[in-house]
Amino acid sequence: MTDLLRGFESALEYPLLRAMFNRRTRRVSKGVSSVPAGSLSYTSDQKPQPLSELEEALLIAATGTTGITMPDRPFELESGEDILGSPNLYMGGRAAGSPDNAQATHFLLINDEGTYFLKRLPGNEREVSLTPESLVDRARRSKHRLMEGRLDLPRRFPYYLDSNRFLSNLPGTTILLPIVDMTRQYINGLLYLLTQPDGTRPAILDDRNYYMPAGVRKWIRNGFLNKDIPAPLGALGTFRTDIEAYLLLQNVFLTTQAMGLGGWIHASFASPYLFGHPLFREQAKGLGFRYQIPKFRLRDMFRWGTFLAKPRANPVGLDGILEGLCPPYYENMSDAVDAVLKMKYGENGTYRDPEPFEKIFRDGYTRKYLDEVPPYRAETIECVKDICNYIYKTHRRFPAHVDAIFVPGVWIQSHHLDLQYYDFLFRDGYSASHRKHQEFWHGGEAQEESDRSLVSAVATP
Repeated sequence: MTDLLRGFESALEYPLLRAMFNRRTRRVSKGVSSVPAGSLSYTSDQKPQPLSELEEALLIAATGTTGITMPDRPFELESGEDILGSPNLYMGGRAAGSPDNAQATHFLLINDEGTYFLKRLPGNEREVSLTPESLVDRARRSKHRLMEGRLDLPRRFPYYLDSNRFLSNLPGTTILLPIVDMTRQYINGLLYLLTQPDGTRPAILDDRNYYMPAGVRKWIRNGFLNKDIPAPLGALGTFRTDIEAYLLLQNVFLTTQAMGLGGWIHASFASPYLFGHPLFREQAKGLGFRYQIPKFRLRDMFRWGTFLAKPRANPVGLDGILEGLCPPYYENMSDAVDAVLKMKYGENGTYRDPEPFEKIFRDGYTRKYLDEVPPYRAETIECVKDICNYIYKTHRRFPAHVDAIFVPGVWIQSHHLDLQYYDFLFRDGYSASHRKHQEFWHGGEAQEESDRSLVSAVATP
């Protein structure tokens, strides 16, 4: 192993608990010329130092595929009656869990060279080799450039909050920004919710429409849904789909600690400015996402508090790159539900492709599992189609209570630390992985105690 791979090897061997207990927000990167803070002010002539391709590749890997999950769950009751054993949208495992393994979180990557969408690699990328060559290759193939250079907006509110504008998204830094496709798991979550045993399936109501049945009157009348178990769409919210994004951000944060990089999770660009909402496009064109604007209807004043259409515009996707399971990408919501079913049970679907299961089951069990695991009942599928079509017909958007492409509102920045700043102000402001970073990753010299004598030359009294 060459000297320049010492950092990679040390990061792989870094203890998890040590990463957790040494993890701190360290905001000041190389290239920050000054930190005005009264008598704690600091100036520097250090230049920005962008992350290397391998450093970025390891951070990307902390958000990506890690292997194959196991379907270790029952799919029949004690009585022998079937229960759903196929809730997952994907079988490939990821670095953090997500509801029904929907893996709905996608990442934008921002650095000095460009703003990228990180694509999901094809299904045969289920096994990951933790070698520098493999990780760099995967990172290269996953990056789809959306624009040259760094996506940025004016450094003032509402684009940047308070002091963040002095330290966030600067030259030399790398940003990973999560965005979440709510549409697939919203449909999949409804399907799962309505597989509950007879008498326990909730009645779906629309709390944006006077708590009327959300397209399910006949299903309440015929007893398929229980009117005594109301479930408002607003209470269902995001079906917890966004939880995955926060877990993945923590993964990246722990990885920065193991690598000896600085990093912090903080407020990102809000969705309207990031995507280019029709109301704000003159101020911030953003990334040019497609928005679906509902037609003018006076009764929406009572449902939404405004009859204006533009405030209710829904970001549905970026054409050809990330497209929600809803119109205009599908003619109607029945087709969108069918797309989820095809994804799971169609030819080479999640529960039809034996290849991943052969890697985890012992000999002979794959075929038995795929032949026996129960899919959805026909009534469940029909009921979910009625709900989804109701939502779109009533509100001219899907979902109604959350954006199709949802922005959690935070991102993580990773960067090379200005160690002299931390020496100037703090006792033990960084750990050994930071002190050794330049030596291990870039063939430079480690930050030693003697370097602290240099601080007086750059610190403002």
